[in-house]
Amino acid sequence: MSDIASLFEPMTIRGMTVPNRIVMAPMTRSFSPDGIPGEDVAAYYQRRGDADVGLLITEGTTVGRGGASNDPRVPNFHAEQALKGWQNVVEATHETPAKIGPQLWHVGMMRQPGTGPEPDAASDSPSGRTHTGSQVQPEPTESEVADMVMAYANAAGDAARLGFDCVEIHGAHGYLIDEFFWGVMNTRADQYGGGLVERAKFAGEVIAECRAQVGEDMPIILRWSQWKQQDFSARLAETPAELEAFLKVFVDAGVDVLHASQRRWWEAEYPEVDGEHGLNLAGWCKKLTGLPSITVGSVGLSSDFIGSFQGEASKTQPIGLAVERLARGEFDMIAVGRALLQDPDWAQKIKEGRHDELADWDSASLGTLY
Repeated sequence: MSDIASLFEPMTIRGMTVPNRIVMAPMTRSFSPDGIPGEDVAAYYQRRGDADVGLLITEGTTVGRGGASNDPRVPNFHAEQALKGWQNVVEATHETPAKIGPQLWHVGMMRQPGTGPEPDAASDSPSGRTHTGSQVQPEPTESEVADMVMAYANAAGDAARLGFDCVEIHGAHGYLIDEFFWGVMNTRADQYGGGLVERAKFAGEVIAECRAQVGEDMPIILRWSQWKQQDFSARLAETPAELEAFLKVFVDAGVDVLHASQRRWWEAEYPEVDGEHGLNLAGWCKKLTGLPSITVGSVGLSSDFIGSFQGEASKTQPIGLAVERLARGEFDMIAVGRALLQDPDWAQKIKEGRHDELADWDSASLGTLY
């Protein structure tokens, strides 16, 4: 294991100072009946904050649109009782050194009609199209799109009111915001459609409206990805130049951190430009924008998220290479998902050199995660 000092350096972003560079990645658990996070959820985050995780990004929590959720046990971020539950989560976490932010989420057309806490609601989308391009419902009006934007913004405002330290907007993995990015699903002919930069406008408006509600001191993080759950090979930006123009929309809108999701963090994003050991997606985000970036994708494990849940072995892996690349400034923070989901003491074990205590990922333990 290489020198881990850089992993435990503090970092300040706007009005938030995190004690180290370890981020708990958002991981859906469906442990919130009726969408309300209970005392067990508060304890879940507090336990990891007590064990040297610097920044906790909550599991995806859905915004106030009827079709935002496909699972009534996924927590929401708009109903009164749910917000009271999140207040308890914030208070419990703030008894630790960690900072915490909710991930604001809308599943878009990933939701099957008739599912979720409001089964009669329509599923939101950019154009009423599936990932194969099939038209299955009417294209939303600009007024309806504006309501989608404000659902995120209102949730961000509630996060600030409840005392969260930051907010993360979920713009990855084939969910609603990512569907606006994707030309197959976004065929609009108005201001929200067109080329890649134009298709980024929806996310830009979400960021700008969130900024208007949270004020100037609260960091806004955007999580985004090239890949989709519907198409692992999908690519939004084929070249660094396309990526730079795409990311500029979010920079101009006021985003503070780019959380770049890859299935395998160690893979070069543009090997045709800088080789097979070149910058990963988070590295390119930082290089092209100057903003802090978070890398994520199978950190500490040998296989990606999708493969592990399909029975592929996922062995614990050293994180020395990730720390080396952090230390030389390729990215600024490292997000850990399954390893921290399974083991609340993962970060503390890394800090104390207890590497022999790190366990392989076991998806069979999901029902007992705490």
